[in-house]
Amino acid sequence: MTLDDQLAHTYPTQAVVLAGGQGSRLRPYTDDRPKPMVEIPGTGTPIIGHQLAWLAAEGVTDAVVSCGHLAEVLQEWLDGAGLPLRVTTVVEKEPLGRGGGLKYAAASLPRPDEPWYATNGDIWTRFSLREMAEFHAERDATATLALARPRIPWGAVETDEFGHVLDFIEAPPSPYLINAGIYVFSAPFTALLPDRGDHERTTFPRLARERALAGFPIPQGAYWRAIDTAKDLSEAARELAGHGRSR
Repeated sequence: MTLDDQLAHTYPTQAVVLAGGQGSRLRPYTDDRPKPMVEIPGTGTPIIGHQLAWLAAEGVTDAVVSCGHLAEVLQEWLDGAGLPLRVTTVVEKEPLGRGGGLKYAAASLPRPDEPWYATNGDIWTRFSLREMAEFHAERDATATLALARPRIPWGAVETDEFGHVLDFIEAPPSPYLINAGIYVFSAPFTALLPDRGDHERTTFPRLARERALAGFPIPQGAYWRAIDTAKDLSEAARELAGHGRSR
């Protein structure tokens, strides 16, 4: 195998973006558009636009976007966006669940015998997908999920063993890692997905028991945010303004 072949095997060049969510907690922003089409204030670009630009910068040439709620709005935007990669859209004819939706979308990937990335359509992040793909390949994993350590939305109180208050900590990082909604999958993973249902309740536990599921901690200092509520939008805009640049 040549070096180019090894790199092609290690670094996926195709991805699935799950973009069918209704985003009920983001209303009224989602009254006339799907959740991934909501714009981050100050950027003029919807969440999915940031995602696709990031995927392209990380070497992805082909993306399959799985649409659902108000699919035509998303498809119209994709058609006219002048994106830096090839995009195909699929629409579930009936709800298949997260695992079934992934499998349905993966059937449209152009290179089914190669690894692929997947991302939830409401995630806005920046870190090296190539490093994650290397991590995945080094562990010979069937699937790897990115792990984030979000900040707790409340202040914390630190006490000693006698109950004396020692300090107040504003929005500390969580002591637990969470699924960040970004994945690397080896080609055989697709066949392990359920036709209908949730892979996080079926496929992932099975792979974990087999030690074939890996977890890649997002590097410290890398940006990650799930856009679930209007507060997330305003905080993302504030963080952008604090950095003085678009991510």
